[in-house]
Amino acid sequence: MWLCHIYKLHTKERNRIMNENYRAGFASIIGRPNVGKSTLMNHIIGQKIAITSSKPQTTRNRIQTVYTSEEGQIVFVDTPGIHKAKNKLGDYMVNIAYKALNDVDVVLWLVEPTCFIGAGEKNIIEQIAKVKSPVILVINKTDTVKKGEILPVIETYSKEYDFAQIIPVSAKKGTGIDELIKNIMQYLPYGVPFYDEDTITDQPERQIVAELIREKVLRTMGDEIPHGVAVAIDAMKFEGKMCNIDATIVCERDSHKGMIIGKGGSKLKEIGSLARADIEDMLQCKVFLQLWVKVKKDWRDSDFLIKNFGYDPKDYD
Repeated sequence: MWLCHIYKLHTKERNRIMNENYRAGFASIIGRPNVGKSTLMNHIIGQKIAITSSKPQTTRNRIQTVYTSEEGQIVFVDTPGIHKAKNKLGDYMVNIAYKALNDVDVVLWLVEPTCFIGAGEKNIIEQIAKVKSPVILVINKTDTVKKGEILPVIETYSKEYDFAQIIPVSAKKGTGIDELIKNIMQYLPYGVPFYDEDTITDQPERQIVAELIREKVLRTMGDEIPHGVAVAIDAMKFEGKMCNIDATIVCERDSHKGMIIGKGGSKLKEIGSLARADIEDMLQCKVFLQLWVKVKKDWRDSDFLIKNFGYDPKDYD
């Protein structure tokens, strides 16, 4: 049930598992918003940890997940999309993404299969030029274009930076993922695993539950509401085979509150129903979920509220 519990291996057990061919290390996943970073990570892990939506800037925190096989262990660091910040929360998100370039063994830069390299991509190139770790260019969403259109993309990006590898994949379809993992492994140092084989993430269950609820808000509201939404878990208690969860959806405008609730509470019920299904799948038990909606005007520019909702800049100083 406790999928997110991290259990660090004792020295004796680590030494027993270690062999001369085992590799273990860290890989950062960076890229512009909505290129499929969270989708890729979720596919590799085989479980939803990071939320996904068609809207940019969905991931707000640095999320670590753990992939373990007989060959080695990869600790993935998924980050918010690199974008031009418009508020304090945006500054926080971009800061996390840039810090993820340091202290890792390999960097994965996800891009879409297009030859257009804009200001955002140029900015990322400037940043990765400062790191010493090898950078693998991952061309995602190959299922959206014809095979013949991939080669020009490879040629275009090859002229911009000397990548260690360039690997086309489809995170949605799973194409090229095995090849990607194989290539990541070769850049990791030999050593012992950092976590036991059952560990999949460093995220507390409360945080994952909150993110699953936020995902359903983003998906059900379409373009009606901006990203000024946060979710706070007020209570989460296990009683036998049942988990009781009280959560509050926080928005920035009174008009947004009305849209989230919907006529006769219909939209809020839809959000709760969709979220409950994913939470039950994660926790492997029945869930009783109660949702409320509150307004906290301009919370994304409030240091206190940003920290209160789990986004603390001091965590990444």
